[in-house]
Amino acid sequence: MDKPFGILLIRLKSMGDIVFTLPSLHALRAANPQARISFLVSREYAPLLQGFADVNSVIELNREQFRGLNPLRTIAATLSLVGRLRTARFNLTVDLQGYGETALLSWLTRAPARWGTVYRPGRSWAYTHPVAERADVHPAQAHLLLLRSQGVATETIRNEFVVPEHARVQAGEFLSQNGLRGDQQTLFIQPFTSSPQKNWPLDRYLELGRRWRDREWQVVFGGGPADRAALEPARQGGFAVAAGVPLLVSAGLAHASTLVLGADTGLVHLAVAMGKRVVMVMRSHFSGSTHPFQHQDWAISPPNKETVSSIGLEVVEEHCAHACAQMGVSV
Repeated sequence: MDKPFGILLIRLKSMGDIVFTLPSLHALRAANPQARISFLVSREYAPLLQGFADVNSVIELNREQFRGLNPLRTIAATLSLVGRLRTARFNLTVDLQGYGETALLSWLTRAPARWGTVYRPGRSWAYTHPVAERADVHPAQAHLLLLRSQGVATETIRNEFVVPEHARVQAGEFLSQNGLRGDQQTLFIQPFTSSPQKNWPLDRYLELGRRWRDREWQVVFGGGPADRAALEPARQGGFAVAAGVPLLVSAGLAHASTLVLGADTGLVHLAVAMGKRVVMVMRSHFSGSTHPFQHQDWAISPPNKETVSSIGLEVVEEHCAHACAQMGVSV
């Protein structure tokens, strides 16, 4: 029996950037329905791939093995990874990151076809089909343009993340443990990013949460483990705080919510891929920015390149009310 056509996608990090690969993944699957598609990703983001229904297998890169001053461990980890990539005998490698390390990994697969976005001309050697970076379009669209340049049909765009059943169950348990119900209107707020300058002030999120709670909505604040201390004011304000729950449980909570509000961060982009209505507060949402994919109008940004903190509370509340009206939900 002939071995199925093997495709390797590479995007090591970060959460939002990995989510932006979904439309290209779907396009590759549509073009190659019988292919075996693998995804190379950093270990800390591997759980996210459970919701990528078109991926057959995940190859994890454990960065811890490449840190420190132990050259033997680094060499062993490198040989192990390269051996796994070559043993798979991929027919096609698609590098959706385009960094030096991913260019090298693409080349090391020895796949006959290697496509990649080139941020620096010196990396073109790693690919059989290098394509220059497109900073003037959304990153997800730039990935699709790479595929289109090689003849992959991208006219029909899918952007779909499937929350695993176990994550939905755990999200329901979290709601129950916090006295919340799964059948009530819920606002999920994800206020923080990894860059403080991208964050809208927490006190405004808290005030908006209080206003929505007064309208008999449930309000949940989300975040990563590092956000626990910063979200203590939300906990003290009587809100359910999900900071530090597993990534897929956060996804389940966003999926169970009516509206998702937050910054330009991975979980909000993931909510878009789950088909949720979002309101994103961000520094700018020009054509090449990371606004909600296919929904540029769901983003709020300040005029004249002002800071994100210059966006007023009433503006964000108005956008949230408008989003609810579009869904036919009363506030």
